[in-house]
Amino acid sequence: MMRFSLTIGVAALLAGCAAPTGLPPVSITASGETAPVGTANEDAADDPAIWRNAADPAASLIVATDKKAGLYVYDLAGEVRGFYAAGAVNNVDIATIPGGNVIVAASDRNDLANAQIRLWELNTSDATLTEIGSVPGGAGEGYGFCMNEAGGTLFAYSVLKDGRIEEVAIIIGGQTIVAENMRSLSVPTQAEGCVVDPRDGTLYVGEEVAGIWRFAKNGTAGEMVARIDNQYMVADVEGLALVTKGETGGYLVASSQGDNAYAVYSLPDVTPLGRFNIAQGAFGATQETDGIALVEGSFGPQYPGGLFVAQDGMNEPAAQNFKLADWGAIKTAMGLE
Repeated sequence: MMRFSLTIGVAALLAGCAAPTGLPPVSITASGETAPVGTANEDAADDPAIWRNAADPAASLIVATDKKAGLYVYDLAGEVRGFYAAGAVNNVDIATIPGGNVIVAASDRNDLANAQIRLWELNTSDATLTEIGSVPGGAGEGYGFCMNEAGGTLFAYSVLKDGRIEEVAIIIGGQTIVAENMRSLSVPTQAEGCVVDPRDGTLYVGEEVAGIWRFAKNGTAGEMVARIDNQYMVADVEGLALVTKGETGGYLVASSQGDNAYAVYSLPDVTPLGRFNIAQGAFGATQETDGIALVEGSFGPQYPGGLFVAQDGMNEPAAQNFKLADWGAIKTAMGLE
């Protein structure tokens, strides 16, 4: 009898503590999806990055992590073009360096005490990855990662799980890597998602239970620019993506993981513009999204307005995967332009 009363009490308590839900999002549907990652029955798919083929946009590629196993290379049909067994790599990014070499880098957490930034060259013709090497990413567990190319140097950001961020300048010449630690930054608690504005090197970092921080290039003190408010963002804030417009404008997009939506903010003021979600359609909805990626420009007839890729944390009965949507359709649905 006492056990029954306790059960009823707990159920009532849980019912009174329903997870918060933000403002109603605009719903769009995915136009494609990737094959599931190879690790089944686990939280495995995590973060995507996009390489746009300017000469043949429909032949562009997506590199994405199975954080239990390695890196997948997908085409826009979602088919697996290549796989690199890298073990526990969490977040990934792509940049092109002078000479046209396409560099893929990821946060390596195979050693939880010593983060590494692991680097590959992507052969865009056959979708294979050739490992170049790795550089230290700071003492602690590697978690988030993003980078930006400027003047032939890759500025890489290793986001450690405890909220510390190490900026590392990397120069690659063939199979030679020169790396230099530039700055140490931090946010108060656990962080992961990050993105860099390529125009001026401004860094945005998501503190999962608090909001989005902004760090000016060469600065060390960050400012909170978008808080978790249970309207536009519901904890956790996860993946971040950014597209530019003109000298200072554009959009910052964040995964509002707590209610399966995506918040869109204007740049440079980081004013909330609205929210969208990927609803059930031919390719299913997205839920509990970790990483996202966004690149403007045509990606062929299915994605004429740009490509948005989101991790799907609930892709039953299959393993987790990534959903693809047209950025132009999202902007139209939200009335952004």
